[in-house]
Amino acid sequence: MDALIDTHAHIYLKDFREDMEDVLDRAQEQGVQKVYMPNIDHTTIDDMMELETGHQQCIAMMGLHPCSVNKDFQRELYLVEEWLSKRAFAAVGEIGTDLYWDKTFWPQQQEALTIQLQWARAYRIPAVIHCRESIDETIEIVGRQKDESLTGVFHCFSGDAEQARRIIDLGFYLGIGGVSTFKNGGLDKVLPDIALENIVLETDSPYLAPVPHRGKRNEPSFLRLIARRIADLKACTVEEVGETSTKNANNLFNQHVNAV
Repeated sequence: MDALIDTHAHIYLKDFREDMEDVLDRAQEQGVQKVYMPNIDHTTIDDMMELETGHQQCIAMMGLHPCSVNKDFQRELYLVEEWLSKRAFAAVGEIGTDLYWDKTFWPQQQEALTIQLQWARAYRIPAVIHCRESIDETIEIVGRQKDESLTGVFHCFSGDAEQARRIIDLGFYLGIGGVSTFKNGGLDKVLPDIALENIVLETDSPYLAPVPHRGKRNEPSFLRLIARRIADLKACTVEEVGETSTKNANNLFNQHVNAV
């Protein structure tokens, strides 16, 4: 069985507290060899770090999620910066912008994203980008920070072909997850024309479970369903999707070493 990498899963959340070992066993049975975990805010760091310590296949990122940005976001960023300065992380993430839930702190979201992109550049590690209902705005912000060292993933990509091209031109990958399996997800019109070399796989567990599990708790073992959907859309084999996406993920995370 070809190896897969889940580049985005919040498996440290309480949703997995009762059966974590079973979840990781099922992932391994499906060939998922690594699970990259994006942080949310100060409330999730301890559980994420504990999971990483106890399980070699679980790898932590460090960042402040845009939905946790508020008027006191500088305090959260101080903690993120402190962690980044004292040990290596796979990426700065999950960072970005979100105009779906609340537009109150839009200026603060933009500032927090800009600061964290600068940290990604300084530590020469990838940035993992969230951009719900704000993809064009986020592409512009990332573009203003772009240099030869800045790369990463636009997580949970669900945009159109032009937005995909702009992201790829920035040197970022498209994170493809359960939305690709949704009947009205829209990616059936985009993915056929996107090269596998520009794609990494993700579940965003426990959210956005792929069909036929839509509406239920997502988990890394479902990653193979996403790979199969991409293979169908691109008229290639699951093995090709797995091999190329795994190579992409390894290139992204393993070639960037924290400067500390």
